[in-house]
Amino acid sequence: MTRTSDDPAPGPDGAAAAIGLGHADSPEALRTRVAGLLERSRARSTTLTDAVDEADLLAQHSPLMSPLVWDLAHIGSQEELWLVRDVGGREPLRPEIDGLYDAFRHSRASRIGLPLLGPADTRTYVAEVREKALDALSRSPLRGRRLEHKAFAFGMIVQHEQQHDETMLATHQLRTGAPVLHAEAPPAPLAAHTGPREVLVPAGAFTQGTSGEPWALDNERPAHTVELPAYWIDVHPVTNGEYAEFVAAGGYEDAHWWSEAGWAHRREEGLVAPRFWARDGGTGEWWRRRFGVVERVPADEPVVHVCFHEAAAYARWAGKRLPTEAEWEKAARFDPASGRSRRYPWGDEEPTPRHANLGQRHLRPAAVGAYPEGASPLGVEQLIGDVWEWCDSGWHPYPGFEAFPYEEYSEVFFGGDYKVLRGGSFGTDESAIRTTFRNWDHPIRRQIFAGFRCARDAAPGDTERVI
Repeated sequence: MTRTSDDPAPGPDGAAAAIGLGHADSPEALRTRVAGLLERSRARSTTLTDAVDEADLLAQHSPLMSPLVWDLAHIGSQEELWLVRDVGGREPLRPEIDGLYDAFRHSRASRIGLPLLGPADTRTYVAEVREKALDALSRSPLRGRRLEHKAFAFGMIVQHEQQHDETMLATHQLRTGAPVLHAEAPPAPLAAHTGPREVLVPAGAFTQGTSGEPWALDNERPAHTVELPAYWIDVHPVTNGEYAEFVAAGGYEDAHWWSEAGWAHRREEGLVAPRFWARDGGTGEWWRRRFGVVERVPADEPVVHVCFHEAAAYARWAGKRLPTEAEWEKAARFDPASGRSRRYPWGDEEPTPRHANLGQRHLRPAAVGAYPEGASPLGVEQLIGDVWEWCDSGWHPYPGFEAFPYEEYSEVFFGGDYKVLRGGSFGTDESAIRTTFRNWDHPIRRQIFAGFRCARDAAPGDTERVI
């Protein structure tokens, strides 16, 4: 039976959710937590926009992306709409600009031609909005009304800002010029990986999605039971070194490995390697450009900036396939000892730097094996952070889906050619990721921080083997 209540449910999903944001027993404790998350989000937005000059803020670095100044004002516009006007009950601050920052009215490629607020006015606007949003936070009961219950509207805005921060980080990767963002290197593995390269996920049912996670978005709901046959899944995402073998073997020249749509796209775009890779003409080595730094492609990091078609072609070449969305989530959440679905692969504890590479902390994926404490009960590693992982599933609602609080977040995108991505990347903040979080994009997209891992069907005899 599926629960649709916002209250924490008993059993696997509810037990996990109760340890999350719902642990704040008093409204005051929750207000303090929310205020801190809002501050952290804004600090990141400020870092990303203060790192460049006014010309860079106003420029369109790719037709796939908005000018950075649009993203910043859009962050303020959504915060004003939900926290200032709706929750706070205040009159609009600048109603004349609403249409400029409506993502559904204007494509990314066209936003450069709009009469946008300049950088100074944008910063003033988002600061004014934040002041009034914090006032709304101080006055909201954070319970009762669904939009305010357990600070849902505030959590939605925290996640929205962090999602646009990751989008702005991708814009930074697309811009040319000297490096302006800096971060320490991710941790190195303590030892070379000597364990299995793949693990067996046993056949059976598991709980997919959530009904009790307080800040889960509508497409993650409701929790429901999914039955899957046994399958194998890679312990780690596919690395640059492994992917380079596919390139060296002529994988981009052999249509056999590609779907019809993928091969047509590869030929039309002239794809020969992951985006931002270039071969040294003298040595034949692969180099990459990463946030303005040109460096050798590190063999032990998860491959990034590949589209769904490239990922699927590699998987076929390797004799495998991409996991479905349900397979990915079961590998990430299912605990065979208890039979319950965890909030994160490692348990219900929120992410820390020991568990995953998140939050723009390192500006690159970490080498495989760098986060053993983040492993799932089945031994699958680096499911959260590092790179978004393509899944071989279309973008569809769960049974019992209900749009909330607006149709344009998820519902209008269902169907089409979208493919699901899971797990977050090094540019995803911990407040905007969990094992139930669902992302989606067109299968040709390569500017996002996306990689993949492989899966394969289990043979009948494999179900007797425990790894």
